[in-house]
Amino acid sequence: MGFGWIFINSFHYPGFSGSLYSVKDYYKLNPIFFNHASAEPPMEQLRGLLKTMKKMGLHPMMDLIINHTAIDCVLVSEHPNWYKHNPDGTIKNPGAWEGDKLVTLWGDLATIDNEHSPDRDSLWNYWLKLCLFYLELGFEGFRCDAAYQVPDGLWRFLITKTKEKYPKARFFAESLGCELKDVIRLMEAGFDYSFNSSKWWNFEAPWCLKQYNALSPYGSSVSFTETHDTERLAAELNGNVAAISARYLFSALFSTGIMMPIGFEFGFRKRMNVVETRPNHWEEASFDLTDFIGRANSLKMKYKIFQEDNFMELLPPENPNIACIKKTSRDKKEEALFIINKSLGHPAQLNLADITKFFGSGKIPKDISLDRPLALTQPSLKAELLPAEMKVLYSPKS
Repeated sequence: MGFGWIFINSFHYPGFSGSLYSVKDYYKLNPIFFNHASAEPPMEQLRGLLKTMKKMGLHPMMDLIINHTAIDCVLVSEHPNWYKHNPDGTIKNPGAWEGDKLVTLWGDLATIDNEHSPDRDSLWNYWLKLCLFYLELGFEGFRCDAAYQVPDGLWRFLITKTKEKYPKARFFAESLGCELKDVIRLMEAGFDYSFNSSKWWNFEAPWCLKQYNALSPYGSSVSFTETHDTERLAAELNGNVAAISARYLFSALFSTGIMMPIGFEFGFRKRMNVVETRPNHWEEASFDLTDFIGRANSLKMKYKIFQEDNFMELLPPENPNIACIKKTSRDKKEEALFIINKSLGHPAQLNLADITKFFGSGKIPKDISLDRPLALTQPSLKAELLPAEMKVLYSPKS
């Protein structure tokens, strides 16, 4: 399908809850992930997997979870002063707040005090050694869980020190839900990528492109149609293959990176669960988008404009059922127009008197859409868009 990276969710030995994100021991593997019949030690099994992936041209990425551990983590007894404490001296559990109201408390987790620990230098060096250990093992990047909950200073320290030894290592900031200023703060701390929220855009509200344009000068972002924290898109769209395909294509061309959880290509509907999901939850395919995804990723890699965060604008609609989104490359040498039928169930009439007015070159663009490309020979453009169909028009500006 043309992907370059494989992101593996947390594989460390978990605490009593069994959650992949409740780490008890960072240097032991979760027993559900390795072959118990093999004479090879678990960590060597992982090393072999990473070596095989690299031979296939894939770059492996792992979760880096350093804002909390399991409440029964080995570090709780070994280094209690690395944690935040309640007034009664007990270890503090992290929680989720809505305003002044605590809505969720994770009793299986313990909050790390990365900023004010009295033994901060030892704590920070522990995280650095952890990064270096797994890079030596064969990983090439880190998806940093809840990155905005970790001090900027620690990220600068880790990213700078890590790249001194592994300059090609990449850091991806899991930043969903935080404010723009926090994402900017993370990018300024040295992150290579953040994750954007285009999944939730309705192609109308101004917030998406406002965020995108505000953040693009600071670095690159990754789009997605679903994650292990969301519902499956096939379930949300009730198996509408055209809508699912169009959403993937838009996500792929929207920003520098595109992420897709395993099973998306087959229309899996069962939401993933970081405690309960097992291999026997593999579903029977509802459809197979592997060819379409491969073609979408190939289109992305063919044009520089689709491999970067640059500038995008929502143009005034000629038809309220159709969204026209213009994308301009950073060097201003390429332009693209996304034309999207927002209706998932009805066709829409596209009628543009002069398509060239949207392009700085003043020339008739090329339709590079994956399916049903139009042979554009004159400025006027009349066409019927199928439900959820997305057209991609492209023109070099010179």
